[in-house]
Amino acid sequence: MVKKEMVAMLLAGGQGSRLGILTKNNAKPAVSFGGKYRIIDFPMSNCINSGVDTVGVLTQYMPLFLNRHIGIGIPWDLDRQSGGVTVLAPHIKGEKGEWYSGTANAIYQNMPYLEEYSPEYVLILAGDHIYKMDYSNMLKFHKKNGCDATIAVLEVDISEASRFGIMNTDENDCIYEFEEKPEHPKNNLASMGIYIFNWKELKAALIEDHDEHSDSDFGKHIIPKMLGEGKTLYAYRFNDYWKDVGTIESYWQANMELIKSLPEFNLYEDLWPIYTDTVKTQPQYCSESSHVKTSLISAGCEIYGTVINSVLSPGVIVHAGAHVRDSIIMDDCIIHENVTIERCIVDRNSEIGSGTVIGVGDNIPNEKYPHIYDTGITVIGENSTVPADITIGKNCVIYGEALLSDFVGNALPSGAGIVKDGDKI
Repeated sequence: MVKKEMVAMLLAGGQGSRLGILTKNNAKPAVSFGGKYRIIDFPMSNCINSGVDTVGVLTQYMPLFLNRHIGIGIPWDLDRQSGGVTVLAPHIKGEKGEWYSGTANAIYQNMPYLEEYSPEYVLILAGDHIYKMDYSNMLKFHKKNGCDATIAVLEVDISEASRFGIMNTDENDCIYEFEEKPEHPKNNLASMGIYIFNWKELKAALIEDHDEHSDSDFGKHIIPKMLGEGKTLYAYRFNDYWKDVGTIESYWQANMELIKSLPEFNLYEDLWPIYTDTVKTQPQYCSESSHVKTSLISAGCEIYGTVINSVLSPGVIVHAGAHVRDSIIMDDCIIHENVTIERCIVDRNSEIGSGTVIGVGDNIPNEKYPHIYDTGITVIGENSTVPADITIGKNCVIYGEALLSDFVGNALPSGAGIVKDGDKI
């Protein structure tokens, strides 16, 4: 193998349980975003735009769709003989296999992959954030300071700082203390989960920590360990758009931000394109009877009804008389005649029967999972069917083929759910 200055390790094995039914059968990084994209497209595109041409993608939870999407890395120009993209799944070593049990443990288990390239630096990334970052600038910062590790940080509102890992720094942004979700944070420099390590120091830390913690984690173990040993760590300040789309509300909000006249996050920037595995399909079509306003309509969509303030993925059909507002409709969904959908997420390959109304009534949190569905957004899971002439409230969840007999009085009240495959919603 050709020696590489820096290799990226993209952690994409998380379940993303706070996205509820959207990640029932799908890894969070593979969830649709912004119409034609997947969440993982953003860090992958950042890599190639930054000149990082060797990327290991660590998968674990429900990886089938994610693996298909990545393929051999063609959309990101990562189909290379030397380097490129490599999918790294948990595997058998010796007599038994072992799941990734922590962020650092996942890297530890893939040290042979890194050793093949003998890198000077290792870039650790999360596969589930929406942002644009030039990692080459972060590497320059790392080299300039001659440090052992550099941690990207974002200034957050001090009232939200207790939700993050907080870096306490001196006047030169040299880190002297790390606090994991402190009750009383000393500042607002939140870790973004993006790290550059000197490979020599990281390798030693991973090996040593593996003997102490089977669930070795960067935030809980590796970073505090390096600080305790007197290693030099610096905070790299990031001052642009960054979004953790880890909840139903934040995922919905980030999609809605894309449709503003002047979006804070620009998908159309020629100098920093976002690449994805785009299936060749026919152009979008809007009929004479259609009405579309302030929306993202992907290729292959057919619009005969009304779409307002919404994001539609490829292949969606909105029939005549249907009204879709403030909603996200994913790939190949069919919205039949005279349907009304408001503040709703409909996952791929789903079908809504004619005359059905979704998203009305009081904002009552979901009866089983109020911590996931509590902001008025109703979610229809992938490959689901909703019959005709049904009224569905807010914070509802439907998964599978819902039948007329599943509803009382042709209605599903706010906070209720119908899940045909297991109990997880």
